[in-house]
Amino acid sequence: MSHRIRYVMIGGFLGAGKTTTLGRLARHYTDAGLNVGIVTNDQASDLVDTNTLRGQGFEVGEVAGACFCCNFDELVETVGSLGEAGRPDVILAEPVGSCTDLVATVVQPLKQLYDAEFDIAPYGVILKPNHGKRVLGGGDGGRGGFSPKAEYILRKQLEEADAILVNRVDELELAEVEELEALVREHVPGVPLLRISAKTGDGFDGLVEFLAQDGDFGQRILDIDYDTYAEGEAELGWLNSSITVTGESKFALDDLLVDVIERLRDSLAEQEAETAHLKTIGLWEGFFGVANLVGSDSETTLSLPSHQEVGTCELVVNARVACDPAVLETLVRDAVTASCEAAGCTAEFRQTQSFRPGRPVPTHRFAAPS
Repeated sequence: MSHRIRYVMIGGFLGAGKTTTLGRLARHYTDAGLNVGIVTNDQASDLVDTNTLRGQGFEVGEVAGACFCCNFDELVETVGSLGEAGRPDVILAEPVGSCTDLVATVVQPLKQLYDAEFDIAPYGVILKPNHGKRVLGGGDGGRGGFSPKAEYILRKQLEEADAILVNRVDELELAEVEELEALVREHVPGVPLLRISAKTGDGFDGLVEFLAQDGDFGQRILDIDYDTYAEGEAELGWLNSSITVTGESKFALDDLLVDVIERLRDSLAEQEAETAHLKTIGLWEGFFGVANLVGSDSETTLSLPSHQEVGTCELVVNARVACDPAVLETLVRDAVTASCEAAGCTAEFRQTQSFRPGRPVPTHRFAAPS
C-alpha cells in the first residue's frame, strides 16, 4: 500500500494562535519520529509565520498570493516540494485567518481528488476568547471593533469545524471558560470543544488524540453567502513589509521589535482602527525574535525573544487591520522609521505590499461530502 500523508489543517480567525499551535504540534510529531512539513498561507509574500517556523528548524512551504481555496493547485504542489528531501508523514497546514468555507474548497477536494495521497485529519478551528465573547454575544454586548460582515467570517469558521479549540485557557478563570463555551454551544450545538493553551501546551494531549482520529470528519459543508464573505474580507487592510535595519552601533533587537508594535498600536488607536493582528520578526545570523499584538484591546507580546544585540537585521512586518491599506502603509512606515531612529538605526524599506483582499474564487468547491 502506498504511503499516504496525514493532512492536518488548523483554522481560526486572525490572531487566534494558529502559528503557535502548529509549531507546538510540529515539535510533538517530530519528537515522535515523524517527518513533518508545514504549509503557511497568505494573500502576499513576506510572511512572519513562515520565517518564525523556519527559524524553529521546521521545513516550511508557503502558498502566497491567495488563500488555499483559491490557490488549491499550488497547495498540492507545495506539499509535493516538501517531500523532495523525504516524503512527509504529516503535513500541518495554516490557512489565511480571514478565510472560511475550507471544508468545501480544501478538505473535500483533497478527499475526492487526492484520496490515494492524503489521509485527512479532523478539522480543528481555534477560537480566541475575546473574539468569542464579542462576536457570539458575550460580556461587552456582542460587538467588537469589526463590522458584522467581518464577524460573519468568524461565525462561519466555527460552523464548519469538526472541533473548536478554545485557546488561551491559561489566561482565564474557570467561570470565564464555561461562559465562553456556553456561547459557542449556543451558536454551533453538537460541535466538540477542546480547551487548549498554545502558549503553555495545556490540553495538547487531548488535541493530539483528537487529530489522530479517523472517521466521518470534514463533512460540514457551509451554506455561505460569498458576497458577505468577500465584503467582510475586503474591510481589512493587509500589509506585508520587509525592511533592512542598520545601526550606527549595536542595538537590542527585541526592544526594537516591541517598540515598532507599540508605536503601531498607539497610532492605530488614534485612527480608531480595529487590529486583527500585528506581527514583526527580526532576523540576524541564525537568530530571530518575534513580537505581536493580537487585538486592539490586547498587550504587545514578545512571543519569541532573541536576547541579541545586533548591528543589523532583516525586519518583516505583517499587519491585518480594519482600515484603508494606504493609511496602514503610512502608519507602518512612520512607526518603523521612528523606532529605528530612537534605537540609532536606519530603515531601508525593500518591499511593501498593502491592499484589500480580493473576492475569493475557489479552484474547486464540492457541495456534497464524499
